[in-house]
Amino acid sequence: MAANKKKIPKPRKPSRKQAEDAVRTLLLWAGEDTRREGLLDTPKRVAKAYEDWFSGYRENPVAYLQRTFEEVDGYDEMIVLRDINFESHCEHHMAPIIGKAHVGYLPTNKVVGISKIARVVEAFARRFQVQEKLTAQIANCIQDVLQPKGVGVVIEAKHQCMTTRGIHKSDVSMLTSQMVGTFRKDARTRIEFLRMIDASR
Repeated sequence: MAANKKKIPKPRKPSRKQAEDAVRTLLLWAGEDTRREGLLDTPKRVAKAYEDWFSGYRENPVAYLQRTFEEVDGYDEMIVLRDINFESHCEHHMAPIIGKAHVGYLPTNKVVGISKIARVVEAFARRFQVQEKLTAQIANCIQDVLQPKGVGVVIEAKHQCMTTRGIHKSDVSMLTSQMVGTFRKDARTRIEFLRMIDASR
């Protein structure tokens, strides 16, 4: 019998002052003089920016999908949202990931407000991410809560950790997809979804 593994407690969240001190440390390490006028308020600005960039940690994507509508006169065809713009950050280099998500689902007997799908994308994007995980999180969340016949998610994004550093390939974008339920099992459904997100381009 395997020994019980001890659960490692989550690290305590630092104070605002500790966060600002960490920014000053990075500025000094980069070679800057944190006493100069242009940088005096930079630690405060960066801390405030982090509250915005990573607001997804304070949001519950599941909650956005709780309110649904059943009065749709029997509508049971695919629902697709294209070009949901998002900004995220790479968890490996803390560099921006800028892209767009395309989300489709095949409802059973209920639908959700379209803005809620965009909010689910936003909630997961505003965390440190890798694109593959972001794609799967969005698809799995919609499938788990709405219980549709299937979900498809395609994400196209540029990663600043690749375009502004390292190999410096600025025109490269990354495509990922996650197909769940009918979107995975039925090639016709998957093809229809891919055609819909590519229409009129």
